[in-house]
Amino acid sequence: MSARAEEIGARVAAFVREVVVSYEHDPRRTAHGPSDELVTELREKARAAGVLTPHILPDGTHLTQRETAYVLRQSGLSPLGPLAVNTAAPDEGNMYLLGKVGTPEQKRRFLDPLVRGEARSAFFMTEPAEDGGAGSDPSMMQTTATLDGNHWVVDGRKAFITGADGAAIGIVMAKSNDGACMFLVDLPDPAIVIERVLDTIDNSMPGGHAVVRIDNLRVPADQILGHSGEGFKYAQIRLAPARLSHCMRWLGACVRANEIATDYACRRHAFGKPLIDHEGAGFMLADNLIDLKQAELMVDWCADVLDGGANGGAESSMAKVAVSEALMRVADRCVQVMGGTGVTGDTIVEQVFREIRAFRIYDGPTEVHKWSLAKKIKRDRKDAK
Repeated sequence: MSARAEEIGARVAAFVREVVVSYEHDPRRTAHGPSDELVTELREKARAAGVLTPHILPDGTHLTQRETAYVLRQSGLSPLGPLAVNTAAPDEGNMYLLGKVGTPEQKRRFLDPLVRGEARSAFFMTEPAEDGGAGSDPSMMQTTATLDGNHWVVDGRKAFITGADGAAIGIVMAKSNDGACMFLVDLPDPAIVIERVLDTIDNSMPGGHAVVRIDNLRVPADQILGHSGEGFKYAQIRLAPARLSHCMRWLGACVRANEIATDYACRRHAFGKPLIDHEGAGFMLADNLIDLKQAELMVDWCADVLDGGANGGAESSMAKVAVSEALMRVADRCVQVMGGTGVTGDTIVEQVFREIRAFRIYDGPTEVHKWSLAKKIKRDRKDAK
């Protein structure tokens, strides 16, 4: 690990442990995620501590993926940590995409406020199942974009749009005659109506996950991201690193959950000795260490692939499956070791368990990634003949 990543990561970890953790029972954490008031307060503290948006350097360049993995893992030590230091989804992925594809003017108008932590964003891609819209299969996209003079007109419905309620910047995916497109929009916009915010198993992201209707949204032509018909290509630029970023953050959360479970097992006595001395509990914590280390190594391996210039599609799928499944086991064992306390909100363990369960679906469920890998196996075998 580079010296700069170790230094930045150490400052982020100290800030999360010493400042952010004290907010974990703040009443401004709602059923649909932390309030914007709470996020703003935490970001002001992060700015004062010099750890806001730590993965992007003052000159606008990014840390390497391997360096980012270390820093984002430290930010994830609390479910509120990524929000506080501005490494959370979907903003982190949107910043990455805009940095890669946006024009200078688009970066000034849409990227800079995100980097400064002054605005939240939303990525409008998935659509309602009842409409037959895009989910894990983006080719099913129903939202349309039609060129009308110097504007694009966008119509459709979107679902599971994280942070749409309260976001100031949106990236909307739609299909034109050329194929998939991405559009940058200012929010709120009267043409984008939040039909409802869903009640979901997770609640770590401000604004929750919304079902949205888009009626006659007029987007200036210079706010298309890249070129018409290349939206899926840009999505891949965003999605492989974003999958890995999720792994980084939730690995940090599970490290913390395991710390809490370990402390509990060492203090709590039953049947004449500490829980840690009972093999049933001790072995679960030992298994946690194994899964956590394997997850860390998987993340670092995939980060190295991305840093080497590859698109990392297959590697990020493997990492996402392996890490999400390993972290689910870790979170489940933490709950089990802590017994009744593990299913309460007295610690973050219960929340981490819920969030990891959702993570196994978000950014592609395990089964879709395995299906994609199986197709690659078939292609590689055919090419080898």
